[in-house]
Amino acid sequence: MHPADDLRGIKSEKLSKKRIVLGVTGSIAAVETVKLSRELIRHGADVYPVMTKAATKIIHPNSLEFATSHTPIIELSGQTEHVFFCGLVKDPVDLLLICPCTANTLSKIAHGIDDTAVTTFATTALGSKIPIIIVPAMHLSMYKHNVVRKNIEKCKEMNITFLDPNVFGNKAKMPSIDEIVAKVIRKIGKQDLVKKNILIIGGGTAEPIDDIRILTNRSSGKTAVALANNAFERGAHVELWYGNAKEIVPYHISVKNYETVKDLLKLLKNNKKTFDVIIVCAAIADYLPKRKKGKIPSGKNKLDIELSPAPKIIQKIRKGAPKSKIIAFKVEENKKDLKREALKLLIKNKLDAVVANTISAFGTDENEILIIDKKRKSITKKGRKEKLAGYILDTIK
Repeated sequence: MHPADDLRGIKSEKLSKKRIVLGVTGSIAAVETVKLSRELIRHGADVYPVMTKAATKIIHPNSLEFATSHTPIIELSGQTEHVFFCGLVKDPVDLLLICPCTANTLSKIAHGIDDTAVTTFATTALGSKIPIIIVPAMHLSMYKHNVVRKNIEKCKEMNITFLDPNVFGNKAKMPSIDEIVAKVIRKIGKQDLVKKNILIIGGGTAEPIDDIRILTNRSSGKTAVALANNAFERGAHVELWYGNAKEIVPYHISVKNYETVKDLLKLLKNNKKTFDVIIVCAAIADYLPKRKKGKIPSGKNKLDIELSPAPKIIQKIRKGAPKSKIIAFKVEENKKDLKREALKLLIKNKLDAVVANTISAFGTDENEILIIDKKRKSITKKGRKEKLAGYILDTIK
């Protein structure tokens, strides 16, 4: 067994049984394709590398053969590799991913010029209507060239998906590997949430005690980010309202930030969108401190903080979105109270489901959850938060 096969599916089965041709061109970003190949494989994909001769001057073909277990195709032979993989055949590949793609290669693709293995694969895939994703990587001046921009638009008209580069200074850098993989999964993965508008409200609130200090909680934001990313990968239009948390939000997720309950109420008031699904996994304050002006002096022997009940956000969400499917989270100190308290929350607020867990899950990578739907059916799931996000989203299909 090749070492690459040991990695297949160890992160997820989101790309299980999916076959991807990875076209590599002569950008310095080609050095990232070993990591990219491995990450696709970790999600279950089988990756077949195709290289331009210019790419072989950046990264040796042996590196990609090691990464994928397949010998890179650099020149076409009598085996008609482009037809075997991307032609009008019984079992074509699921995707042609050209990453990185130079200005030279994308311009050739736009005009149907086939003088490399990569461009010939592209022409064949276009004729066979096989999905194509292009990830450009070049100097910013090249990316801004009028002819290059026109060629990108021409490719888009041919239903080629482009991943916009991240612009830093004078460079149009390739997106992160995580972002590329997420876009690949979205393109050829499950796609069972396509056209769904989903709002995730996550993170914690941070209520000011004075002008410096805040009263907050231990919400990490892991569940919210996992839900947002999973929903994106399954084809949904996702918006994340994100509070005080440490987990980094992927670049491809649309985010609106809030800090306090007041901020969250303002987001609700100003929202003009209609969401099919709203998932509230935020750790929202139940009590709000009376704010002191300035800074409370240090050195006090005793300090009393006056607290008052916070508005119930979930009630306001249900009132403002009567037709949306709403899933809320409930946290309790121990397991014996979970189901009872979850049912109370479900019935009182006319929710579609409640996800309940104990406080032990805060800040951890793994969790055990109880999911109860409006028919009062319940299931218990345990595992990493990324995997649990999938189970939660299964309840809204």
